[in-house]
Amino acid sequence: MLNWLFDTKKKTEVNLGHIGIDIHSHILPGIDDGVETIDQAVAMVRKMQDLGYSHVVTTPHVMWDCYRNTPDIILEKLEEVRRACLVAGVHVQIDAAAEYFIDEHFNELLSKNQELLTLPGNRLLVELPYSTPLLNTSENLFSIISRGYQPVLAHPERYTYFYSDPSIYKKLIDQGCELQVNILSLTGYYGENIAKMAEWLLKNNLITFIGTDAHKIQHLEMIQKANKNNWLTKYSFGNKKLITI
Repeated sequence: MLNWLFDTKKKTEVNLGHIGIDIHSHILPGIDDGVETIDQAVAMVRKMQDLGYSHVVTTPHVMWDCYRNTPDIILEKLEEVRRACLVAGVHVQIDAAAEYFIDEHFNELLSKNQELLTLPGNRLLVELPYSTPLLNTSENLFSIISRGYQPVLAHPERYTYFYSDPSIYKKLIDQGCELQVNILSLTGYYGENIAKMAEWLLKNNLITFIGTDAHKIQHLEMIQKANKNNWLTKYSFGNKKLITI
């Protein structure tokens, strides 16, 4: 669970070795809105190693209107990145899951028991629309759980339509969902209100995992310098336990 995330008195740069594993990133080239080339992918993994990560489970988008990724596409790209990192001398364990947008295609995959790429512990990383809430979020979570998966909701702090009733976050957890906050949210990258909500979720012990959600090297560079911000304090998270699952 979360220790001192950063200590500005002792460090000039962030070291995330105590987290160990990043469970949300977009480092497979050319298949979503993340990196575009294999060289960019290697640079991202190298930077993650510099940040202290020993294990990366990257999560390309599966969003049928935009990114029609399948397990075959994702795993083929994963092998390309693994080989390139090996040649480059970058020694980080790299695996792949996916970030599934809850849409009709996702529900079809679920209902037909199609192969889904999961985080450690059979966890399924899912995301919601940013602008308009789903009317059947509870039903979707029930469907995920009933098929043996543990749902992990990506960046709940970015769904601003929850802000009018923050108790929804506790309700999601009570329904069996785990929540994953973005480190970038805490840096203020997405705006002040999202940063405040990320802090609120952490302070109220509603967050299980913390992830980079890095799409490009600049995101990791921002995280590396994040100890210069005043929001850094001690929270708890569960990333570390995933390394042993």
